Amino acid sequence: MTTVIRVQDRDTVSNRPIIQDDKPPSMGCFGWLIIIIAIIITIGLLPITIFMCIKIVQEYERAVIFRLGRILDKKPKGPGIFFVLPCTDSFMKVDLRTVTFNIPAQEFLTKDSVTVNVDGVVYFRVFDPICSVANVSNANQATQLLAQTTLRNVLGTKNLSELLSDREGISNSMQIALDEATGVWGIKVERVEIKDVKLPIQLQRAMAAEAEASREARAKVIAAEGEMNASRALKEASLVIAESPSALQLRYLQTLSTIAAERNSTIIFPLPIDIIHHFTSKRN
Repeated sequence: MTTVIRVQDRDTVSNRPIIQDDKPPSMGCFGWLIIIIAIIITIGLLPITIFMCIKIVQEYERAVIFRLGRILDKKPKGPGIFFVLPCTDSFMKVDLRTVTFNIPAQEFLTKDSVTVNVDGVVYFRVFDPICSVANVSNANQATQLLAQTTLRNVLGTKNLSELLSDREGISNSMQIALDEATGVWGIKVERVEIKDVKLPIQLQRAMAAEAEASREARAKVIAAEGEMNASRALKEASLVIAESPSALQLRYLQTLSTIAAERNSTIIFPLPIDIIHHFTSKRN
């Protein structure tokens, strides 16, 4: 009988292929003896043992069966009904639904030496029930602890400006790092999101003062540009009025009509500067 050997994955430490044998593991003579005895007892007490043999898993669950401490099959059982032998078989249920958990707030230093608190949320699911049972004792807890350390390691290489502006890129890099680390556990990280970034109060005040100062500077620049444009317009208007003396009289009448429309009892008559120059020349 030939044995089929296949390469399933690579070792994360030595980067060497992990070779697995598709041939079912041998139970040994004593193991087969125990299995035969369990089968005889099950058949002899069939009306009673039928309830101990039949197991049911839900649509979103899979069962990993252990027979005498060994995984019975390379493929998990379910969904639906499956059978186990009393006294020799045990099984573990694995939930395939997406699981979410909050990453506790982590306090760390950014690349530009700013202390911040960041928390997030991770979405993951089990895609290989056998690996999640055989390769790690508690896949959910291991993924949560790994997410905390990955958050600190990834954000520690970012500046504060990158942390505030490039959340999507940071989430993608965290997802890739977590997915590579949890692949051997049968875990697929679907999404990582950064929820909140908390800055120290002193830093918030400094950033607010900086933003206010920059807004005031922009406002002053805009006001200065407006004054410059207005002065240019007045200069062009004065040149037009200087070419046509009657334009000044028309502007004067227009001003009077505007004042009269506002129901104002005060009327202002402009005094030409030429008259004042005439009297001062006579006095001299």
